[in-house]
Amino acid sequence: MLAKATHAAMTEARKGVGPLIPPLTESQRPLRQQVFELIRAAGLIPRVQLAKDLGVSPASVTTISSELIEAGLIEEIAVPRGGEAGRGRPAVSLGVKAGAHLVAGMKLSDREHTAVIVDFAGKLIADEAIPRRPGPMQLGELLDTIEALLDRVCAKAQIARSDLSGVGIGIPGFVDCADGVALWSSVLVERAVPVAEAASARLGIPVQVDNDANLVALAELWFGAGRSLSDFAVVTIEHGVGMGFVMNHRIYRGAQRLGMELGHTKVHLDGALCRCGQRGCLEAYVADYALAREATTALNWGHKESQPINVLLESLYDHAKAGNATARSIFRRAGRYLAVGLSNVVNLFDPALIILSGERMRYDYLYAAETLAEMDNLTINTGRPRPPIEIHAWGDLLWAHGAAALALSAVTEAILANQPRDLAAE
Repeated sequence: MLAKATHAAMTEARKGVGPLIPPLTESQRPLRQQVFELIRAAGLIPRVQLAKDLGVSPASVTTISSELIEAGLIEEIAVPRGGEAGRGRPAVSLGVKAGAHLVAGMKLSDREHTAVIVDFAGKLIADEAIPRRPGPMQLGELLDTIEALLDRVCAKAQIARSDLSGVGIGIPGFVDCADGVALWSSVLVERAVPVAEAASARLGIPVQVDNDANLVALAELWFGAGRSLSDFAVVTIEHGVGMGFVMNHRIYRGAQRLGMELGHTKVHLDGALCRCGQRGCLEAYVADYALAREATTALNWGHKESQPINVLLESLYDHAKAGNATARSIFRRAGRYLAVGLSNVVNLFDPALIILSGERMRYDYLYAAETLAEMDNLTINTGRPRPPIEIHAWGDLLWAHGAAALALSAVTEAILANQPRDLAAE
C-alpha cells in the first residue's frame, strides 16, 4: 500500500522537463511557405529538386505548387534541356511570378534618404535618393519626407503608390520591429514614436520599420555575401556604429527586439559623450561625429565647425593621406577602438564572417593591417583562425534593399499564412 501511495503521489506531482517549444516556431514555417521561399531563393527549380531539398514527397510539392500557381504567386517556366539542341521537350521549372507584388524599401538617415522598388522576385525596378539637412525631425516632417520620397521613386518606376503591397523603412536608433516603434532615433525629436502605424496611415500601405543596421544584414542575407551562411555579423560605420547579426539564417534581435547595439557597448568608463546620452560608447570613438570632434580639437579646426561633417572628414582624410601625423593618429585611435568592438563580436558570437559596411569604409585607416592585428591580439586564442572580414563600401541603396527585403518578407508571410483556399483572394 505504501509503495502504491508513493507511486500515486509521484505521478500526481510529476512535472515535465525540457524547453516548452510552441508547435510552430519560426524555424518550422508552414510547408507552403518553405516551398515558396526555396523557389524564390533558387530563382528556378524543378519540382523534383524541391521535394528532394525539403525532404518531402513529390506529391506534396505538386499539390502545394499547384495552389501557388493558381494564386498567381509562382509560375512554370520552360528551361531548355542540356545536350543536343531541339531534342526532347523542354524541362519545366518553377519560379516566382515577379509581377505578383511590388514593394518599396527606404533608408532614412541623418544626411540622405534612399528608396528602391523591387518586384516579388527581388529584382530592382527603380531607385531614388534625396539629400537632407542633418538633425532630428518631428514625426509630421518625417512622414512628409517618407511620402515625398515614395512618390518620387514610384514615378521613376512608372507605377502608382496603390500598386505597392508593402513598404519597409530603416532608421537609425533603437527600433522595436514587431511593434514598429522607434524608442529613440537620431532622426526623430520624440521618443517612443509609432513610426510604422503612422506611416501606414499616411500612405495607405502596410509599413514595416526596423533598425537600419539590421536591414544591412538582411540585404546581405537576401542579396549578398550572407546568402549561403547561417551565422554572420554586419558592422556598419557611418553617422553611428550599428550591427546586424544573422543567426540560423534569421536576424537576431533579442528578447525585447532591441539587441545587437554594438555601437553602444562601453569601451571607456566615463569616456567621451555619445549622442545616445551616455559616455564611453564605441560609437563615441569611431562614428563620423567622433572623428570630427577629434579633428576640430587636435588640429585646432574650430573655424571649420560650421562645415558639413562629410566635408570636414574628407579634409581630415586628405591630411592623413598627405602624411599629417595628427590626422593619421585620429584614424589610428578610432581603428584601435574598432578592434576592441570587433574582437568582442568574435569572442561572443564566433560568426562565420564579419562584414564591415557603410560610408566610413572609404577610410581604409579604420581597417588597416594594424587594426586587424590589434583585433587578433584581443580575440581569444583558440588555435583556430579568426572569422574572415570583408569590406563592403556600398552606398545607401544597399540599406534600402534590406528595407525592401523586410517588406517582401512581411508580404510573403501575410499571404502564405492564409489557408490554401484563401490564397487566390490575395
